[in-house]
Amino acid sequence: MRKDFLIFGNPHIGQPEIDEVVASLKSGWLGTGPKVKQFEEMFRAYKGTEYALALNSCTAALHLSMLAIGVGPGDEVIVPAMTFAATANAVIHAGAVPVFADCKRDTMNIDSQDIERKITPRTKAIIPVHFAGRPCDMDAIMAIAKKHNLKVVEDCAHAIEAEYHGQKTGTFGDIGCFSFYVTKNIVTGEGGMAITNNEAYANQIKVLGLHGLSKDAWRRFGDEGYKHYQVVFAGYKYNMMDLQAAIGIHQFKKIDEFWKRRQEIWQTYQDAFQGLPVFLPAPVEANTRHAYHLYTLLLDLDNLTITRDQFLDCMTKRNIGVGVHYIALHLHPYYQQRFGYKPGDFPVSEWISERTVSIPLSPKLTYEDDLGYVIEAVREIFNKHRK
Repeated sequence: MRKDFLIFGNPHIGQPEIDEVVASLKSGWLGTGPKVKQFEEMFRAYKGTEYALALNSCTAALHLSMLAIGVGPGDEVIVPAMTFAATANAVIHAGAVPVFADCKRDTMNIDSQDIERKITPRTKAIIPVHFAGRPCDMDAIMAIAKKHNLKVVEDCAHAIEAEYHGQKTGTFGDIGCFSFYVTKNIVTGEGGMAITNNEAYANQIKVLGLHGLSKDAWRRFGDEGYKHYQVVFAGYKYNMMDLQAAIGIHQFKKIDEFWKRRQEIWQTYQDAFQGLPVFLPAPVEANTRHAYHLYTLLLDLDNLTITRDQFLDCMTKRNIGVGVHYIALHLHPYYQQRFGYKPGDFPVSEWISERTVSIPLSPKLTYEDDLGYVIEAVREIFNKHRK
């Protein structure tokens, strides 16, 4: 039994990140400033888009994206039932209705055939979620969007590094949204990014993200002199701070190093868990790049004497942090009470919800003290509770 608790999604923070934050503190420029601009430019260049707009969360990016593409009251937006609440809530915050679609059992990504079934005259957009870092079937989704004249906003919270058929995630639709939350592949503590090639969308996201103030408000305290601003929208307080970007700048420099380490861990798990009463993640599809954000096991409940939640308890007792990604949205009381969803509406998402568990996958994991211990614990629990 290890003495310390192995934190799920423990970020890998190095001395350069610490030094950059200290430099920001000493400079006196803590809010939105030059480091945010530098981080935006790094991300824009990485994705190859015209615009990258740093915000305080992926949730903020999703919300502002809905507003930028014109989603509002009376509209419907199709989102996967198997996702985090923020995907659906961004639609609700824009005054529209999230319409859930089921997912595919093997990939856990949105089922493009179910997207087609859910389209109505009120449908305005689709939000595909690249679940766990695995890119969605963007050929099919974009064909549907084109056929029905729908906007596409990609939820890339798990998928910074992911690619589909040689193209980077976040660049297929009208806007791509990313997360730098503390458990994500690149972290700023809290933080997000919206990318687009549409100048009008970029301008609207930038203005709405800072109270609805005119663009000069971002530079009003700079050394070029005070800039007057005008309020042009009733906006939001969604801007990123230089303190956050200071971490992100150096995290981003290690993006490939971190990705390769997570890939190694992901494959080590794949090899170690063969033959256990569990469904492993599907192999990475040809001509795609998986971001390896989550490693999710699906318990084979027909061949186990424990439930998923009992498995979680067993891992926690061994001082191993675990996660559940996710309980399908239609099973939560809010969406049931407001939109009339009920158990049975999305059978694949429900099946996954009962079985899924995420185990630690972080570049900070060591082979000796962490990875081996997790593997041993998982194997021991499954072998002990086989039918």
